[in-house]
Amino acid sequence: MTKNEAREFAARWLPAWTGNDPEKLAGYYSEDCFYLDPSIPDGVKGKQNLIRYFKKLLSQNPDWVWTQIEPIPMEGGFLNKWSARIPVGDKTIDCVGVCFLQFDGQGKIRRNEVYFDRSELLPEISRYRKP
Repeated sequence: MTKNEAREFAARWLPAWTGNDPEKLAGYYSEDCFYLDPSIPDGVKGKQNLIRYFKKLLSQNPDWVWTQIEPIPMEGGFLNKWSARIPVGDKTIDCVGVCFLQFDGQGKIRRNEVYFDRSELLPEISRYRKP
């Protein structure tokens, strides 16, 4: 995948993370996809499991905004360096991380692994948890 192709894909895909439409977001993923992020270090496999996860995740974070900083092409996909604005309570936390995406022959994401430092989020999240 070229840098331009990665930018074009991210311009369509990243906005689907904002709002609360898990089916729309899952539409970018293959039926046999694998997804991993810091909340689920063992990951989830398969689109139906991913939709269940996205329903919970997006409902709890409808207002976050993801922006691509830089795409780095790699075999079968790209590394996506991104920034996110994550509202947590009465604050907004700016976060930078990376994820890598690999695609199947139909242009759907077959593997997506997300990595970022959650330490800045944890104190804020714990303030708003019910005892």
